[in-house]
Amino acid sequence: MLGFLKEPVVVTAKINVNLGALTVLGLLSRLWGLCYPRAVVFDEVYYGQFVSLYMKRIFFVDDSGPPFGHMLLALGGYLGGFDGNFLWNRIGAEYSMNVPVWSLRLLPALAGALCVPLAYQILVELHFSHCAALGAALLILLENSLITQSRFMLLESILIFFILLAVLSYLKFYNLQKHSAFSGSWWFWLLLTGVACSCAVGVKYMGLFTYMLLLVTAGLHFWHMIGDQNLSNVSLLCHFLARALALIIIPMGLYLSFFYVHLALLYRSGPHDQIMTSAFQASLEGGLARITQGQPLEVAYGSQITLRNVLGKPMQCWLHSHTNTYPIRYENGRGSSHQQQVTCYPFKDVNNWWIVKDPGMQQLVVSNPPRPVRHGHIVQLVHGITTRYLNTHDVAAPLSPHSQEVSCYIDYNISMPAQNLWRVEIVNRESDTDVWKTILSEVRFVHVNTSAVLKASGLSGASLPEWGYRQLEVVGEKLSKGYHQSMVWNVEEHRYGKSQEQKEREVELHSPTQMDISKNLSFMAKFTELQWKILTLKNEDTEHKYSSSALDWITMDTNIAYWLHPTSGAQIHLLGNVATWASANAAALVYLCLSLWYLLRRRRKIYDIPEGLTPSVCVSRGRFVACSALRCHLLSPADAWQLWMSAGGICGGGWAVNYLPFFLMEKTLFLYHYLPAVTFQILLIPVVLQHLSDHLCRSVLLKSMFSALLVAWFSWVYFVYCTLSPLSYGQPALSPSELRALRWKDTWNILIRKH
Repeated sequence: MLGFLKEPVVVTAKINVNLGALTVLGLLSRLWGLCYPRAVVFDEVYYGQFVSLYMKRIFFVDDSGPPFGHMLLALGGYLGGFDGNFLWNRIGAEYSMNVPVWSLRLLPALAGALCVPLAYQILVELHFSHCAALGAALLILLENSLITQSRFMLLESILIFFILLAVLSYLKFYNLQKHSAFSGSWWFWLLLTGVACSCAVGVKYMGLFTYMLLLVTAGLHFWHMIGDQNLSNVSLLCHFLARALALIIIPMGLYLSFFYVHLALLYRSGPHDQIMTSAFQASLEGGLARITQGQPLEVAYGSQITLRNVLGKPMQCWLHSHTNTYPIRYENGRGSSHQQQVTCYPFKDVNNWWIVKDPGMQQLVVSNPPRPVRHGHIVQLVHGITTRYLNTHDVAAPLSPHSQEVSCYIDYNISMPAQNLWRVEIVNRESDTDVWKTILSEVRFVHVNTSAVLKASGLSGASLPEWGYRQLEVVGEKLSKGYHQSMVWNVEEHRYGKSQEQKEREVELHSPTQMDISKNLSFMAKFTELQWKILTLKNEDTEHKYSSSALDWITMDTNIAYWLHPTSGAQIHLLGNVATWASANAAALVYLCLSLWYLLRRRRKIYDIPEGLTPSVCVSRGRFVACSALRCHLLSPADAWQLWMSAGGICGGGWAVNYLPFFLMEKTLFLYHYLPAVTFQILLIPVVLQHLSDHLCRSVLLKSMFSALLVAWFSWVYFVYCTLSPLSYGQPALSPSELRALRWKDTWNILIRKH
């Protein structure tokens, strides 16, 4: 049994020296001097706030995207022992000693470094030569904008890493398809494609563009498989289910897990709570949970409640009244009812309390046992402090003349009877017999006499004038089919009223609640609400000094000053390698023109791609194998054409889907938004160069001249990289004359101190 021990155990491994060298160079270029500058650089002031909140377990909402990228940055802080104590309020502020700068910047730098070998592997999997793949990797290595963006606590390098990983994984999976379907490696690369896509979307929603590109590519490939008569129906079904599992179901599950971890980590109340519903706020430790702990769950006749508008933006507000009345006449000459004002007040106040009254009874206390209010019941809402009834009638509202005025009724002994009956409609009910619940139920109040709905119209309009203390207008809106959130309310604070006498009731309204009932919100309910807030919550877009348009990016007519040394001329800018960006634009244009030319001639049965020698790809036993540029193998024109089109679909398509959508976006744009797109465009450069060498340079002389031009061109790329490096790394500091010499375009904002 132990015979195998007679021979030594030998392990052999193939090491791709190119790949190893590129990885080392990528790490050196991104990790060198990573702690410099030891100061807040541009958007570190933004992301650093979220890292601190993670360290303190305080809940927040970032409308820029999902939480996975923020969690990765926070992981760097956690590994470095960061306690979250730093005031992220100014770009250029020096980091205190408790901030682990190297650790916070490490993950983005590693992601940026690994993009270099990923670029190499993608070109290899596209069946281009190792020489072309090496060129693509070196272009990514020497791209100044990618270097700058990956050396700080920012998300773009992480996003690009997952995008490239997804593309590489899919290409490896596809190349295994014909002869190794359902093998271990086939499953690994397919599953990794879905995982990488989910991670890309989880970092920033821009990752969704590449995810859609890969889904469309997978769909087209599967469509071609359907026409393969060698595959049985069962086999096709298995292929379809495998792709659905790996590319749709698993990414969705992983995306949900990002939010699950996010919500599990951030369990404490924080400054962003107010934009969430009362139920969400009550699920957090501290804040509203302290106030609402022990409240009764079911609203009953006699309950004392505060009503918060569900919309919650641009600010939260509660149904409110006070002793002041509407003016007899408004500034525009219209008359009012001169009844007691009802508003929506954005602060907690004793005048926010209301009593739910049974119209058929006089008592304002909860009976024993309590009689719960259900969907469809008719109630009266009595203002707790003034004891006047919530009322609306056919009088125009002060700011919304097409809506009805809402007031608390005062009997002036004139021909204007009270109209104070309201029907409770639970919007999120499960059945028509649902009980009105504290925090959990979202309700509309429909006026019985006029069918108007109680609405906080001031959330979408102007505030009331001075006579209304600049509070928000509340109106009666004619019943509509939709359920706009400004018409929906929920009970936030709640107690069972016990005092019938007014003075005792006023004391009761100021006292804390008594009963103990827990209200837990499920993860899916919290996820749905948080996801909706991320998608719909938009900060006011203001013009930024370094904002730009999508058209400025192609020619790099813009830059961003990330950091300036307080005394010297040292500074960091987001600037691309001009030679690489110009070459990428030229490559995209050449690819487009050649593709259109080939398509037109193919319609005439003229095939410009020859059937002869192609020096970059060989066919071995039906499988594509990348080989060196010195070896030549026969390749059919159909295969060569497929190679050309698939490379364009991935590289050119990747550029298009990551760039063109920005023309449709109404948001403040910056140059760094273009980095995923330009990464794909850079990969297109060696694709076009190899095609020109293989198919257009037919003679030895032309090939020699083309090689010489390539050497000169790459020298230009390297020269530009070296020239702009002081602006990418922030060192060495340059003199004013040297900085002026680097202002190659008038639109570049290079900072020069005036001494």
